[in-house]
Amino acid sequence: MRAVVYHGPGNKAWEEVPKPQVVEDGDAVVRVDAVTICGTDLHILKGDVPAVTDGRILGHEAVGTVEAVGPAVRTVEPGDKVLVSCITACGTCRFCREARYGQCLGGGGWILGHKIDGTQAEYVRVPFADTSVYPVPDGVAAEDVLMLADILPTGYEVGVLNGAVRPGDTVAVVGAGPIGLSAIMGARLFSPSRIIAIDLADGRLEAAKRFGADTVVNNSRQDPLAAVRDLTGGLGADATIEAVGVPETFEAAVALARPGGHISNVGVHGTPAALHLEEQWIRDITITTGLVDTFSTPTLLRLVAGGQLDAGRFITHHFPMGEFLRAYDVFADAAETGALKVVLTR
Repeated sequence: MRAVVYHGPGNKAWEEVPKPQVVEDGDAVVRVDAVTICGTDLHILKGDVPAVTDGRILGHEAVGTVEAVGPAVRTVEPGDKVLVSCITACGTCRFCREARYGQCLGGGGWILGHKIDGTQAEYVRVPFADTSVYPVPDGVAAEDVLMLADILPTGYEVGVLNGAVRPGDTVAVVGAGPIGLSAIMGARLFSPSRIIAIDLADGRLEAAKRFGADTVVNNSRQDPLAAVRDLTGGLGADATIEAVGVPETFEAAVALARPGGHISNVGVHGTPAALHLEEQWIRDITITTGLVDTFSTPTLLRLVAGGQLDAGRFITHHFPMGEFLRAYDVFADAAETGALKVVLTR
């Protein structure tokens, strides 16, 4: 089979590799029918995730068809259409029992495309299949379900729920890429009074309006701190969500929060970011970080199946699977191409 293989920072190839097989009793081998690229994959290619080593197949999001299962698998069988989640869960360790699947101690967590071969391939081996894949609901497009592999639960759990968004809140989202847009979509479920999206790219700010932002701020032309304070009587936002992963956006998210506010960091950081405690210690703020646990995936699947979340609106570009390298170029140059999520299909 063919797959996207990482060969060190800045170096990837679409090349021939061995097809995966069932190794452990709880494994499933899934034929990948639809797959996408994540901002985290770009961080890996920048060298920000040193645990990813030469020869690793990238990717942690897919929808596919079960081809084979180990003898211990009970919930899926060959022929089933499934969502392959970005998080793998053993289901029995302390953290899995607390629904903190991202911190799994039993060999799961974020492993696909990180510690084991991932989904940007024609086939993928998924450990702990009973607790790590989800049936695709009848009548829902596979490409829509694909958006629930990572970005929608990440924005919802790590951004909105960790950020304690409540009805009537002012929410400031720093970064209007796919994760920021997911946070905007998730925040809308809690009826905030105002959502403010902040980004450098006008195209992404236009997308933010379509996803539910009430106000947009291009911080290349406007001071976001002044804008947020103007809209909140000088207080700042009740909840700020950092959705980029660079020091400047984290520092902005902290500064934008009101006293007593919540700052939820979602972005993947590859370099140190400053926290100015000499300024912040007195303001009663709460800062949260986190890796998505995907405990919300069943809920989000029901919302998508019921038409309450339009997951398909994230998709801006389609490619056949053989054009993975071109898809990476388009996704990486999102400021020029307008790419939100690219989908590659068999």
